[in-house]
Amino acid sequence: MSFFAIFCAFLIEQVKPLTRSNPIHHGLRHWANAVSRNFDAGKSDHSWVVWLITAALPALAVLGVHWFLIYAIGWPAAVVWNVMVLYVTLGFRQFSYHFTDIRDALDAGDEDLARQLLAEWQNVDASNIPRSEIVRHVIEYSVLAAHRHVFGVLTWYVILAALGLGPFGAVFYRMAEFTVRFWKPRFQPKLSAATSDKVHYETPVVSSHLRAITAQAWYLVDWLPARFTAMGFAVVGNFEDAIDCWRNYAQQLPTLDNSNDGVILAATSGAMHVRLGGELLKPATQAEAVNSSFSGHDSSGFGDATATSEATITTPGREAEPAHLRSVVGLVWRYVVLWMLLLALLTLSNLLG
Repeated sequence: MSFFAIFCAFLIEQVKPLTRSNPIHHGLRHWANAVSRNFDAGKSDHSWVVWLITAALPALAVLGVHWFLIYAIGWPAAVVWNVMVLYVTLGFRQFSYHFTDIRDALDAGDEDLARQLLAEWQNVDASNIPRSEIVRHVIEYSVLAAHRHVFGVLTWYVILAALGLGPFGAVFYRMAEFTVRFWKPRFQPKLSAATSDKVHYETPVVSSHLRAITAQAWYLVDWLPARFTAMGFAVVGNFEDAIDCWRNYAQQLPTLDNSNDGVILAATSGAMHVRLGGELLKPATQAEAVNSSFSGHDSSGFGDATATSEATITTPGREAEPAHLRSVVGLVWRYVVLWMLLLALLTLSNLLG
């Protein structure tokens, strides 16, 4: 069932992706705000309860519908439900428009537009970075986005679906990622005429305990998927270099969220033989730099985070060039094909067995 649900979800998402602002993601923001406002008492124990309610209850609700459909109607209805859930939680098109627009701008030689698009995507100051740094940051953001939107979801969905938990893993993973980003403080830039049609959301007021617990929970939830993704990139890329970078640089790279990101970036660097790491981009304004070391905005509701750091550690490899952006696409799609082949073989073995 997992293979058919994932395959159908991918096809539907390619034909009709979720809009950047949709009712489901709006509802998640209201849900997270309501839970934190009513249950966040500013204590560590309470923070775990708040996080579990916010992240686990939607996943349990989705699981309940899955079991109901199986026993009341049958497996075909449950498969349709899984496809619907995966369509919301899984997919490239929820972030790939950023990557495509920046790549097209670089191909056209318009570096100023590429910097502007990068700044709008991550709400950072990209005004003075050279061309190679534009490419390097786009590679890093895109690889992490692919992990969080696709491979991390696949990992938990497949593992827990095999245990009879249906789409629970997909929803739980995305809710864990959503909460760590949504409850981090972020600066809301002034809207210009060029960006007045974009949606901006205020920072929810939550306790420092809740933010710390949410970050800790996200690290634990993402630990296994991050290593699956790193190993997958090694298999479909340069295996020896990927493993070597993973072993020597994963814990040293300045990361965008936590050390799990370093594992993915190090493996990507070795798999493509491209230099990654180095100083991270600063938030869009000095006011945000004072108030927070985190900024992230994605109008789809499931964007990526950007932290500030003065570290300059980099992996070995060639300097990032626009051609590497196509290499990233190839690396990611080869891993998708690997996933689908493995799932197809497992499905076929189950049917024959």
